Amino acid sequence: MRLSDDERDEAINALSEHVRTGRLDLDEYGTRSAKVTAARTRGELMPLFADLPAPHPSVLTTGARPAPVRSMPMARFGPGLVPIAGLIALVLFFTVARGMWLVFLLPMIVLLVAGRKR
Repeated sequence: MRLSDDERDEAINALSEHVRTGRLDLDEYGTRSAKVTAARTRGELMPLFADLPAPHPSVLTTGARPAPVRSMPMARFGPGLVPIAGLIALVLFFTVARGMWLVFLLPMIVLLVAGRKR
């Protein structure tokens, strides 16, 4: 998960607290804070706080993982429904609806519904 600017600031504040309590010297603080500033993901922050007790940035202590992305049936099958609707419209045009051109609106309606469900 990518880090926000606020999460990086919180990590630097946690490192500052470790300097105030004497757990880190200024050189190590400079090195670690530069790595925090360059960090893009939570995984890049973990080694910087692995050898330090609390406080840690909340992004590391909450243990929150991103929610799994659930694929919706319309998202999986939606793109395949449009050509099927086109074929159905074509069959209807030449059989039941005999020349009724409005049946060709069916694929567009399916496309709109499938696009809205995403």
